[in-house]
Amino acid sequence: MSWIPFKNNNPKKQIISKTVERDFEREYEKLQKIEDQTKKLHKDMKKSTEADTAMSKAAVKISSDLLSNPLCEQDPQFLKSMTALDTAMRRMDAFNQEKVNQIQKTVIEPLKKFSSVFPSLNMAVKRREQTLQDYKRLQSKVEKYEEKEKTGPTMVKLHQAREELRPVREDFEAKNKQLLEEMPKFYHSRIDYFQPSFEALIRAQVAYFTEMHKIFGELTEQIDQPGLTDEQRERDNEARLSELKALSIVADD
Repeated sequence: MSWIPFKNNNPKKQIISKTVERDFEREYEKLQKIEDQTKKLHKDMKKSTEADTAMSKAAVKISSDLLSNPLCEQDPQFLKSMTALDTAMRRMDAFNQEKVNQIQKTVIEPLKKFSSVFPSLNMAVKRREQTLQDYKRLQSKVEKYEEKEKTGPTMVKLHQAREELRPVREDFEAKNKQLLEEMPKFYHSRIDYFQPSFEALIRAQVAYFTEMHKIFGELTEQIDQPGLTDEQRERDNEARLSELKALSIVADD
């Protein structure tokens, strides 16, 4: 949306008060911000779910590649660990897809539907502005004849101008009244509309991470070597790396 009020054809008579016009602009600007924020949130949510999907698919690919590593054929313990990892990654991917589908249904689609309302609102505001310009133009025309000498032809034209003005004035007042009443209602309705979506988002995330805690807890129990701390594992890895570096085929020249 963009607020670009017309400035031409202003009659001498003030046909809409500054207070009313300020109220209109304020309410419309609030809806402009909601439209921008809704579009941004919709875009960010799509990016988030796409990134989640890519991450879980990449994790499955890695575990699958490790499982097909020749080391698995030579080391039963390594095969057992990689099988456990692959199973965990596939379970993670399944739960992640379930979470993504839930977010798509309860958050992304409602955001898209909410955004689809704004073109109609913009058109209503545009029609109101077009009618306002017609109102100003015809009011200026009436004023022009009112300022002229009261001759017969002038009075006829004044009467015609007033008759032409009347339905346009009524049309503008109806459009203006409707928008001033409904724009605040639309603005305040956003909370009731989005609250279920965001609650569903939280529930989906909680359910997913609860399952992840369970899956990775079970995986840790399957592959963990009892009695070793993280510091000991790090020292063991460094020692093995030092042994590999000592080999002549990898020694520095």
